[in-house]
Amino acid sequence: MTDADILLIERLADAAGAAIRPFFRARFTVETKPDDSPVTQADRAAEAAIRAILEIERPDDGIIGEEYGTVREDAARQWVIDPIDGTRAFLAGRPLFGTLIALLEEDRPILGLIDQPIARERWLGAAGRPTLFNGAPAATRTCTTLARAHLGTTAPNLFPAADQPGFDSLRGQVRDTIWGGDCYNYGLVASGHLDLVVEAGLKLYDFAALVPVVEGAGGRMTDWAGEPLGRASDGRVIAAGDAALIEAAIAALTI
Repeated sequence: MTDADILLIERLADAAGAAIRPFFRARFTVETKPDDSPVTQADRAAEAAIRAILEIERPDDGIIGEEYGTVREDAARQWVIDPIDGTRAFLAGRPLFGTLIALLEEDRPILGLIDQPIARERWLGAAGRPTLFNGAPAATRTCTTLARAHLGTTAPNLFPAADQPGFDSLRGQVRDTIWGGDCYNYGLVASGHLDLVVEAGLKLYDFAALVPVVEGAGGRMTDWAGEPLGRASDGRVIAAGDAALIEAAIAALTI
């Protein structure tokens, strides 16, 4: 990863935001994908804008995108794109969605960005550097016990049946649970407003960008077994603003 990569990822986010904003709270075509999730013209326009730049600036790198698939899958460096994480929120006119862009090296995320193009809020995380929120350092907050923790997750129905009892156990031990938010919740962890986010069933493009953001702000992200997240992860994730919460969260989830 270089300074040029950091400048490029911001340029990619700018292009995606420019593609998304004309569609927000407007009329546009919505389709349903085979997994029953919605996809819009805005999703496709944003990913196309990102890919067009990458094909010029990084023609040897791979690209993994939600809407247009994978190219150069054996490349050492992979750009991972979710043009609109939280399409349902976007459809409802709620500015809680975000564009996610990550760079993987050796199948691990080393650079990540969460961009909310309506509120113009942006979290940028790079391995070995502090996370920035709109250009200023972001920091998680101290919270060492589940009893004091504010937990965020997108929706209860998104947990597979086998994972539901563990999540219910965790919910019973935290101070409060906030529903909705998609990738925005992870930005709130990085900025010290939420303590914990737990989700399951995520794809690589849903979580890769989040890891450098949360960890660069002082937090930690793992799977439900406490292992680092990467290309081979199973999509069950924990994001904690205080690393002390990870062990307790895992114990609650694995009843």
